[in-house]
Amino acid sequence: MQTAVERAIDTMWSRYHEPLSLADMADTAILSKFYFSRVFRTLTGTSPGRFLTAIRLTKAKQLLLETSLSVTEISYMVGYNSLGTFTSRFTRSVGVPPARYRALSHGGVLPPSAFSGPARGTPAGSVAGWVGVPETGTPVRVYVGAFRDPIAQGVPVACDIRDGAGPYRLEAMPEGRFYLRAAVVALDDLDPNPSKRRPLFVGGAEAASVRAGRTAEADIETRSACALDLPILLALPELDTRTAADVELAVPAPR
Repeated sequence: MQTAVERAIDTMWSRYHEPLSLADMADTAILSKFYFSRVFRTLTGTSPGRFLTAIRLTKAKQLLLETSLSVTEISYMVGYNSLGTFTSRFTRSVGVPPARYRALSHGGVLPPSAFSGPARGTPAGSVAGWVGVPETGTPVRVYVGAFRDPIAQGVPVACDIRDGAGPYRLEAMPEGRFYLRAAVVALDDLDPNPSKRRPLFVGGAEAASVRAGRTAEADIETRSACALDLPILLALPELDTRTAADVELAVPAPR
């Protein structure tokens, strides 16, 4: 079943600009659409539709970084018929509107901790644990965030940033269940074009239950990303900030 789902994901990446239906995606996996949906969610943690949306927004981020196309043009190129729908989904998923994301990529993307903060007016708890990172021999930065759904998107409820493996702690979290996600990024030898950068490793933990005045424990082991992993949509400084050495803007041919 994993091979069938990976085949469908490959189709999403190559045909993201098309109006792919659930039946279309299931056909590429050679499965009924109902069985396909169930297997897809089991293997990826989310629905085919949300995975496709994440791919489309990832492509939009690339176009905002690599081209001078307008936000409206980009929205149509990645499969949206409504600029408003595209803008709201991009903002909710990346953390800032498309035009703001493009501007920040030149001036310096702020870390997610600059946006997430203490819960106000509500009882708060915390989550702590150890985040493991495979040996790389190069300096790395680790982002650990708590999210309300399995996709690492938008502004996390809480975020901790550390260099290398070690203990992390997410403070001032409201009560509830949250998904923990980690991304490990390189600090040296970055590709000059941020649209080509990827996390070195990713990881996650089962949904953590947070209760006021208590600290939940959850360790996270990171690993190399695979085809079943959702792209990371929230903007991270090491992945999304352009440098003086960036390649020149180029408008891609396919539409």
